[in-house]
Amino acid sequence: MKKPSGTEGIEQLSLRRFDGKRFSGAPVDVVREMLLEVFVDGSLVVTIACAGIHLRELAAGFAKQEGLIESAGDILEMTFSSDRVEIRTRGGRGSVPSVATGKTIASSGSRGSRSFQAEERKRAALQACPELDAATILRLMDALLEATVIHERTRGTHCSALAGPQGILAAREDIGRHNTIDMLCGWALTEGVDLADKILLTTGRVSSEIVSKAWRMGVPVIISHSAATSRAVMMAESLGIAVVGYVRGGSFTVYAGSEAIKA
Repeated sequence: MKKPSGTEGIEQLSLRRFDGKRFSGAPVDVVREMLLEVFVDGSLVVTIACAGIHLRELAAGFAKQEGLIESAGDILEMTFSSDRVEIRTRGGRGSVPSVATGKTIASSGSRGSRSFQAEERKRAALQACPELDAATILRLMDALLEATVIHERTRGTHCSALAGPQGILAAREDIGRHNTIDMLCGWALTEGVDLADKILLTTGRVSSEIVSKAWRMGVPVIISHSAATSRAVMMAESLGIAVVGYVRGGSFTVYAGSEAIKA
């Protein structure tokens, strides 16, 4: 039996649990999973598996990441139903075939991709890159882990956040790490936050897709609780993005942009 929970994104199910000695029935908090259809200028562009929270930010961030919009001013209207969002853009940019129409993205699935000129943004990213020391990196990761409210109850989400050296500005959780970053992209877009000197924190693996997302957002630093892939490292170096990963137990690995990390 399914019951709503007091926290958005969580449902309570009656399940059997084994405590090491015996089975018993128990109410268990489970992260919600739903499918959100995103229509842009009348066309279904994607169906995203998500936890059903921060849908406005998720949809706006997805549209920004896929090149369907460039700024908040490109969104003329957003309308919602329970499992559907419709975005009307200035100039009808949703007709641009930047994503496979109707594509379904699983919680861990990749987004579409579009070409970009790495060298064009590399110099600006390096100039804006904030210098960080070890103590700040460890403190920011501790703050991110403390923000994982849904994960603490369900063990079923990723969490990402945007931060400055002094602390977290916004944190988002979802069943997919891509979703959390799209939510933050949408938050920054709608709030008018300049990300040129900000930090992207995440609990998830840093793949080349995550580096691409950070680049499109204009974020020069990624700090992760998990590891980075080899392609992500090469891409980050070419784009001028610092990547610090496997931040846990008081230690971490600098994968890219070591000049931004002070001893």
